Amino acid sequence: MIIANQPLHVLVLIAVAGIYAGMQNALAGGGAFITFPSLLLAGLNPLAANMSSTIALFPGQLITAIAARKWVAGVGPVSFLNLLLLSLVGGAAGALLLMFTPVSVFAGMVPWLVLFATVAFAWGSFVFTPHPDPSKSHLSGPAIMVIQALIAIYGGYFGGGIGFLMLAALTVAGQQVRAAAATKNALAMLINASAVVIFSFSPMVNWTIVVTLGTGSFIGGLLGSWLIHRLPEKILRGFVVLVGTCLTIWLFVR
Repeated sequence: MIIANQPLHVLVLIAVAGIYAGMQNALAGGGAFITFPSLLLAGLNPLAANMSSTIALFPGQLITAIAARKWVAGVGPVSFLNLLLLSLVGGAAGALLLMFTPVSVFAGMVPWLVLFATVAFAWGSFVFTPHPDPSKSHLSGPAIMVIQALIAIYGGYFGGGIGFLMLAALTVAGQQVRAAAATKNALAMLINASAVVIFSFSPMVNWTIVVTLGTGSFIGGLLGSWLIHRLPEKILRGFVVLVGTCLTIWLFVR
């Protein structure tokens, strides 16, 4: 059966990938490591896969950000409003940069972007440890703003690993872990909000796949909220690192 130019079995597999990605995001993060390769395997080119995945996963990110909004805060001398503006502008800049990147050029960059994202995820999951006394570890205001701007541009362009990059920057800058986790969720949502608005105008976006993937990720997010105290997070993070490693190797050798 063909639905909107997509075979039914492909849409079913994409929905399943969305369900798992939603669970992964709710439990440990890294859902894009599942959706991006799934869309490549479904036949989308890397640009279309990146844009479609970003749009499909956004509603779940919005819900996550709203759920922890009371912990959101600025860091050091930088207010949350400044971080918000940097995230919106940087995300838009990265998304526009992606829109003007030829498919062939982006395809050549993807293995390196996935490698970087995998390393960032692995580092954040198994190596990085927040300073036990955040008040003794800090960055200057300008340094915080430059780092957030660079992360936002990267996030709008590709986005893998931005949660861990921001968590590291915020805790090093002096935020407590709970506030840093809530703040990075909100900033990641804002970065992707800018990208979603821009990507929505691209003819490369496959809306049938976006709806299918987004519905699956929403269901997965609900399941993840139920499983959050029932599954070991380290195993989930380890699986994402394994997927990212395999994806990186496949992208380099294909």
